[in-house]
Amino acid sequence: MRIRSLILTGVAAAGLVLVVDRAASAADYPVLRGSQQTEDTPPRDFDSGTFNWSGFYFGGGAGVSDTKFQPGSGTMQDLARFAFRNTTLGNEVDMGALVSDLPSKRDSGATFFGFTGYNYLFGDAMLGFEADYTRSGHSYSVNDYIARRFITSDGTVNDFSLSSNQGAKLHDYATARLRMGWAYGRIMPFATIGGVVGRFDTTSTIDATWRFTRTDTVTGAIQNNVVASGYPLRVGATKNDVYGFGLAVGGGIDMALTDNLFVRAEYQLIRFADVEGTTTTINTARVAAGLKF
Repeated sequence: MRIRSLILTGVAAAGLVLVVDRAASAADYPVLRGSQQTEDTPPRDFDSGTFNWSGFYFGGGAGVSDTKFQPGSGTMQDLARFAFRNTTLGNEVDMGALVSDLPSKRDSGATFFGFTGYNYLFGDAMLGFEADYTRSGHSYSVNDYIARRFITSDGTVNDFSLSSNQGAKLHDYATARLRMGWAYGRIMPFATIGGVVGRFDTTSTIDATWRFTRTDTVTGAIQNNVVASGYPLRVGATKNDVYGFGLAVGGGIDMALTDNLFVRAEYQLIRFADVEGTTTTINTARVAAGLKF
């Protein structure tokens, strides 16, 4: 019996040691301590240089534009000469010299646009292509009037007037531009250059009147204040949906807010060549937001 008691006592002691040993080992087991870990995952760096600007994107925005319309020199002068072509009065008086160049006019206000493009990244250097479409609605109109009396070589007293009107309205325009930039993580400054096409309504007209007083060479009767045949006369035209072409340059900065969303601040300068006697220059400061894929 005593031997049996000793055996049981030894087995119990060995079991107690084993339990204590396993408990001590469990205290160091990393799975059991997982809920007590205080190590935080490092936050993502917003300015990480690994951000990828390449790929397709599109977006839209708004801007404030100042549009300068410059009437062309010689347009109204040519119309004035044309109004009295093949007449004694027109042969003896240079009608174009009586018409002054019309002054430039400005219009300004909000404009709205959409854009789309594609970026290619070469290290930190970016080369891309972008197209945009802008609604404008800016316009101008300028008028002038002159009246003169002139006695021609045949003794006729001529009273005539020239009323000139020139104007244009820029409905909208689209550009296609190359973009060149340099990526600094999530910030990318860029410059652009390309072409522009715009849609205009234009007006370039002169209204001419002509009355004369003369003595009839056959009857000797005095013809007083007679309206010349064919007058009043309008020369020139008002045209709708006339397309003009020009150059677009600019620069700005893109900043990525997320992997797909970015915002933009940009300056754009556009210059249209002569469109029916008017040259147009547009300066625009604009902001936009876009999605990149």
